[in-house]
Amino acid sequence: MNTDPALRAIVRERQQLINIAYRLLGSLSEAEDVVQESCARWYALPAQQRETIESPAAWLTTVTGRICLDLLGSARARRERYVGEWVPEPLPDRSGLDDPADRITLDESVSMAFLVVLESMTPAERVAFVLHDVFGYRFPEVAEIVGRSPAACRQLASSARRRIRTSPAPTARTAQHADVVSSFRQAWQTKDIKALIGLLDPSATVVGDGGGLVPAAPRPIEGSEHIARYLVDLASRAPDLTLLERPVNGHPGLVTQHHGTTVMVAAFHVEDGLIKHIWAVRNPEKLRHWQKQHERS
Repeated sequence: MNTDPALRAIVRERQQLINIAYRLLGSLSEAEDVVQESCARWYALPAQQRETIESPAAWLTTVTGRICLDLLGSARARRERYVGEWVPEPLPDRSGLDDPADRITLDESVSMAFLVVLESMTPAERVAFVLHDVFGYRFPEVAEIVGRSPAACRQLASSARRRIRTSPAPTARTAQHADVVSSFRQAWQTKDIKALIGLLDPSATVVGDGGGLVPAAPRPIEGSEHIARYLVDLASRAPDLTLLERPVNGHPGLVTQHHGTTVMVAAFHVEDGLIKHIWAVRNPEKLRHWQKQHERS
């Protein structure tokens, strides 16, 4: 039996690290890579140095946070080169993930609406807010990761909270939300423009993410009538699409399949019984876990 305390810490902490990294990066694929890199850095340390580290779990969290901070800094430049709109990678339910340790805790901090707000923060704000407000790390611990004083990290988290307060209210997990999405699916399938308009807020927005790999709306589509006509046109041009109601980031969403292959995952933000935002991910690189989920079903 391997008695390496670091190995036990890695096994025990992997899910926590994946949860942190996904919320920081908005990408499960990148989160998995970051945690793998953190573990590799641990084992790259001389054995004598590893033995002097009192808490391997804390060390791994610090390294994971620092790698994420660096990635967030470079992400802004990468997003500028990204073709079309960028949407966080959508999460399937637990059955869509191979390793139980990779399963994300599906709470309000992974709703698509929340992740989109996190994207508006500076890298330091995002790290400070997620670690302190979502995961409960103390500011001296956050300071070790961000490379600023505890007082500065407190200010970063406070600034992030102001951004959260001015964002749309979290979508409640209610039967009404599921009913709205279900009605939307039916109206889309039947190409019922009037019903679609009635389900959409007049100022609703659709954001599509194809990543330059597949066709997607190059810019957000705004307004209930424009969105309804756009969706009906899509349905008319691809009559063999299958629309499935599936949880997306823990909330009712839609999965579109073409001959058994997932080609789009849509997340919804519903307020007062109307759809305010739709985030439609078509980038196949962001749908790999959804393909695995379909293969198991």
